[in-house]
Amino acid sequence: MGRQIRDIFASDELAIVLSHYDLGVIESITEFKRGSRRSPKVGVVSSAGKFMLKRRAADRGGEDRVAYTHAIQRHLWKKGFPLPKLLSPLDSNDTLLALAGSLYEVFEFVAGHPYSGEKGETRAAGSTLRDFHSALADFPEVRSFAGTGYHDAVAVQTGLNAVPKSVSSHDSAAGKEAEVLALTSFLFEAYTSAADKVEQAGFPDWPESVTHSDWHPGNVLYKRGEVLAVIDYDCAKPGKSICDVANGALQFSIVASGLPDSWPDHLDVVRIREFLAGYEEHSPIDEAQSELLPYLMIEALIAEAVLPIAATGTFGRFGGLGFMRMVRRKITWIQQNAGALRVAV
Repeated sequence: MGRQIRDIFASDELAIVLSHYDLGVIESITEFKRGSRRSPKVGVVSSAGKFMLKRRAADRGGEDRVAYTHAIQRHLWKKGFPLPKLLSPLDSNDTLLALAGSLYEVFEFVAGHPYSGEKGETRAAGSTLRDFHSALADFPEVRSFAGTGYHDAVAVQTGLNAVPKSVSSHDSAAGKEAEVLALTSFLFEAYTSAADKVEQAGFPDWPESVTHSDWHPGNVLYKRGEVLAVIDYDCAKPGKSICDVANGALQFSIVASGLPDSWPDHLDVVRIREFLAGYEEHSPIDEAQSELLPYLMIEALIAEAVLPIAATGTFGRFGGLGFMRMVRRKITWIQQNAGALRVAV
């Protein structure tokens, strides 16, 4: 099984879609090869400025689901939260264009720089997440869509069952079927054990709010150490805010360079401390929830790895087997250092 092919816009499709927006004279169009392969994006430079056009993935819940995420973004914009502004098509008060069975969105291009790993930027990411949750505290449609996050998710457990076959189909795993099975068994046990601890602590009774559900360095843009914009709201949904916190602390503390086999076992505890300190600048995280951050981080790490590996046998450009080895090492480290991570809160 090869790598997934990135979807692209047809030239006539671009012309038709862009004709529905008042962008002035189009000067250039450039394919933007980041994010989901199922959601093609292009950068557009015109006499009116710089913009991004995106076709939403067909498997992300349909028009109602996309309209819900647009309502969230418009609410955030009115609150002054840093994000790219969505544009409305001509003769429309909406920000979503439904055309020929496809869904499109255009937003202003934000030219920030990526996360550098600096302490100040890490703290700013945590603080901005708290601003996100605060800005959406009065969002009127919290329960419009069921939340299906990474915690105790049937999709993750089902994915784990599919992992041995998908990974073993690759030449890189030939003759290593026993190792693949052992890794899958480890991940299944780690995931269900962590989920059980969270459930037993009363997770179902914790308050629900709107969550970003994809808070990672690639979705936060900076300027001079401050957050310039947060992007990609495709996964936004009702959920528990602590799940965003745990995933953010995980994502901003992963040390990665080169192939997964060379990634260190540990997470960057200083970054975890800075991220959480930023989130808690205005009010502390509930103590009972903070105790469970290491277990939610374990769930988040496994969920992120398992779903694409189950579908393709790979994680992006990395082979599934090598990536699973890395995940096991990091989970083992989190399990062994859970107490220190709780102290960092």
